[in-house]
Amino acid sequence: MTADTPIDLARRESDGIAVTLYWSRRDGAVTVLVEQRATESRFELEVEPARALEAFYHPFGYAAARAPELLDVAA
Repeated sequence: MTADTPIDLARRESDGIAVTLYWSRRDGAVTVLVEQRATESRFELEVEPARALEAFYHPFGYAAARAPELLDVAA
């Protein structure tokens, strides 16, 4: 593992949607990756560390409030 390899802090899956919380040792960045297995679609959110669990447990609500273009399924 290198300093550039993100650390997997938490992972969950339900109804074919996988959500993973990552932390970067290099710069302290926190991201949430959301993958829908059936369609192979995915998006990633950069989140403030203090809001990491909110984004992990409610990624669609977090994205809608912070980056609505990520949820534009017509794109």
